[in-house]
This record gives sequence, C-alpha cells and structure tokens, in this order.
Amino acid sequence: MELTKYLFCYFIGNAPEEETVHFAVSEDGYNFTALNNNEPVIKQMLGKRCCRDPYIFRDEDGVFHIIATDMRCYDGWASNNSMVVWDSKDLIKWENERIIDFSQFPETKNANRVWAPQVKYDKIRQEYMIYWTNNNADEGWHTIPWYAYTKDFSTLTTNPKILYNPSSGKAAIDGDIIEKNGNFYLYVADEEQDGICYLVSDKLNGPYTEPENNRISLADTALEGHCTYKILGTDKYALIADQFKKGGYFMQETTDLINFSIVPREKINLDHLKPRHGSVMHITDEEYDRLINEKWEF
Repeated sequence: MELTKYLFCYFIGNAPEEETVHFAVSEDGYNFTALNNNEPVIKQMLGKRCCRDPYIFRDEDGVFHIIATDMRCYDGWASNNSMVVWDSKDLIKWENERIIDFSQFPETKNANRVWAPQVKYDKIRQEYMIYWTNNNADEGWHTIPWYAYTKDFSTLTTNPKILYNPSSGKAAIDGDIIEKNGNFYLYVADEEQDGICYLVSDKLNGPYTEPENNRISLADTALEGHCTYKILGTDKYALIADQFKKGGYFMQETTDLINFSIVPREKINLDHLKPRHGSVMHITDEEYDRLINEKWEF
C-alpha cells in the first residue's frame, strides 16, 4: 500500500451544529481542500450528539476508526465523561457508533473532562493505547494525559492510568505522540509554559521525562489542539495547531521532533476550513479519489 496524500479530520466551532466531524484532503500536506462543502460527514446519534477533537487512524487490520470527545461545550467545559467511536472500511460509510464511558471505572468515576483522545498501537503489548486529557472533579483543576489499553475500541483491557503528570502541578492538555528512532515524543499544550512542550520516553506508555528548554511553540500567540504528521517523501514532520485565542491555524515543521522552524503562511492553506482540533492521516491515491467524488447525505 503506497501512501501518497493526506486526510484532515476536524471540527469547526463551539456551537452544537459545529461540533461535528469534517474532512479535508491534501496532495502536499500544506494545502487542504474541504470535502462535502465543509459540511459534516458523520451524523452523531449517541451520547451528547456533539463531538470535538476527532482523531482518525487506520488500525493494524486496515480498518479506519474515528475516536472523539463526546461533548457539547454549551453544557460547560467540565461536563463530559465519554468518548465516541466510529468504524469504516472505506472512509465513506461510518458505522458501529458507540460510547466509551469513563465514569464506569473507579479511577475516573468522577471524570468531568475526557478530552482529545488519540490512539497508538503498542507493538510490545500488541494492543492499542488510547490516551486522552483527563480531569476528575474531586481532584480540582489538574487536567493531564491519561491512558488505557484496548483491543476493540469498545472495551478496555486495563483501567485508566496517568500517562504524564507535570512537575509544575499545572495542566497539560491535547497529548500527541510521535515515534522516531525508538523514542516516543509526547507534545502537550503546557499551562505553566503557555505553549506546546515536548516530553520523551523510550516506551509508549512512559514514563515521560521533561527535558530542559522543552517548549517548542514558535507562534506569537497561544496554541493548542495540535497534531503532528510526516510530510511524505521528505524527512520533515509538520505540526499544525489551533491559535485558539487569536484565531486561525499555525504550522511549524521539524526533522528531529525537537527543533522547529515556522512554515510561512503563504505556503499553507488551512484557515478557510475554520478548523479546530483535529488530526491528519496518510491515505492512498485510490482513497483520495474516492473521498473527493463522494457526496454525503444523511
């Protein structure tokens, strides 16, 4: 399977009708075109019927999944305890919608922020690690990355655990893990440093250490909702992020996952999508053609 192009999965705003899954595609990883006239590509039927932070990925068997924050922000920023999941074989038809409710576990029975889930395959355990930003109501403001393992994205094989607890004792949200040369780089939006910082581990599930001078944000404003992906055919990785205070999207890139440079705004085309926190997945030519020719109807 030759991966040649890019699929961006995102939501577009804080109104309930904007907390929905949207798609855009790109041929170069810098310039993206909305699909379905930037209208939703999935109609959520369960949970809050609103979702944020959709993460799209291809599993080890070639099946596609989207896992997202099951949340309606009009209910408040401390109002959700669940994730919503869909499956697809073709990126067009999304089915088997289900909710993962974290209030059923003793470690997260009082969870009121279950945000921004992502998934990585653990080659050692041969299971998938779901990691997300979590806060428990009885612990005060301490919103940090947690994780648990699964085989089917419906039930968990382990109970939730803390993935990374900042030494500052402050929040670190929107975890995004990239593997390179046997190391795992965890990027978080760090409250203490008011920007995106990186942590490093030699194991997917940690422990993650805090290098000195680990802030990597290059924007002149705060960033969150970031995702990192390889620019195909190069040694570069792009990191895109939501300028949530200023508006618009920001891009910077790296070859070593530590030292970044700004991508000039004239080189990228993202803002017209009105994207909020999303994710980028590599796709094939055939998948790209199928997506651009589809007209979604609900």
